[in-house]
Amino acid sequence: MSQAGKLAHDADHKPWSNYMLEVYVSKKPPTLGTYSVDRIEQLAREKLKDRPDAFMYVFGSAGTYAAYAANRQELDKWKIIPRMLRDATVRDLDTTLFGVKYKSPIIVAPVGVQGIVHADGEIATATAANNVGVTYVMSTASTRTIESVGKANGSGHRWYQLYWPVDKDATLSLLQRAKASGFTALIVTLDTMLLGWRPHDLEKNYLPFLHGVGAQVGLSDPVFMGKYNEEPIMDVPDFPYDPEKYATLHAQGDEKTNRTMKMAAEWLKQTNSGTFKSWEDLKFLRANWEGPLILKGILAVQDAEMAMDYGVDGIVVSNHGGRQVDGAVPSIWALHKICSSPKIKAAQASGKLTVLFDSGIRTGSDIIKAIALGAQAVLLARPFMYGLAVGGQDGVEEVLRSTLADLEITLGLSGYKNIKEIQGRMDEVVVKIS
Repeated sequence: MSQAGKLAHDADHKPWSNYMLEVYVSKKPPTLGTYSVDRIEQLAREKLKDRPDAFMYVFGSAGTYAAYAANRQELDKWKIIPRMLRDATVRDLDTTLFGVKYKSPIIVAPVGVQGIVHADGEIATATAANNVGVTYVMSTASTRTIESVGKANGSGHRWYQLYWPVDKDATLSLLQRAKASGFTALIVTLDTMLLGWRPHDLEKNYLPFLHGVGAQVGLSDPVFMGKYNEEPIMDVPDFPYDPEKYATLHAQGDEKTNRTMKMAAEWLKQTNSGTFKSWEDLKFLRANWEGPLILKGILAVQDAEMAMDYGVDGIVVSNHGGRQVDGAVPSIWALHKICSSPKIKAAQASGKLTVLFDSGIRTGSDIIKAIALGAQAVLLARPFMYGLAVGGQDGVEEVLRSTLADLEITLGLSGYKNIKEIQGRMDEVVVKIS
């Protein structure tokens, strides 16, 4: 690139790596007290010391945590091979997904019940994502309504994640609300038709949904509520969430609490009923959603290939952060297998299928590994939740800016100037060392 070209590029695109210089020059301590991802997790645990059940709901996983641990263990086996004397002076993280250009390959994952770790919940995260310039994905299990989250996200890119209701009318209502609120892509989570076996939550009897916390999408839905001759419930859950408080009010016969709990139980039957969907059921969603349709929870090559036969535009290779199936294959292992499929490779090259990744991502180097193994973008989950718990909106912004800076700096130090130079080049960029 010529010097004039470099200057023009710099004027149009402020490097994410500038954040590091800003930190050094400002001499201000980090909002979260540290930039260490492990330490931020510890600080979140300390912040929620009076509600350890809330922290464990985010941190916890299925069974023995085997899948959770395996995600990190398998990621750590892959190593980046830095290249020298390559011009990576000017870098960018621009990424095109479904024909739309995004500023980076980082996407804020659809994490539910954010209101249990911070009073502002999803409003803080959606606002932070917009401020930073990162795509936000809203969970059906949010503690805020679709409309309020869309408004908080402003002009930002936003997608909607669907926990698929049993009732088709309720499903259509959610899709219509999401579209009206500016959500442009639909991620359908397939691995949570039934909640996983999570010992800690079971021991503490901790399920916020039973008290209506994380059921705000359903409780505010006029079609769903109308089926029970009920008006939508627009209340924002109290923070901190105290299960014992709700239990006491319920026992006292509190009318408002009992109404909310009754309808929350009905909503839970819709979204986590144990009613499993089939491939044929996807036709209903495809017929009623005009934007990109993305399946989350894909781990088998066969499923990835089959998705294309049903008009799906993208997949998220994910084991739900280890929260659903104890002993499931690590997500990064599955990504490698899926993106080694000739059929998947051809579909990615032609633009027919987009492959996204989540589960285990913590740092910029993790993201480089995932992209080199074939992912076109990654979803970041627990790290931003820890940032939210410790610092609210500012905490989420700091996690996102730090991760973006880390990614861009590590990309350059590895000898690459953009995402295209590493995407899918697993034999050149990374190596697996057992």
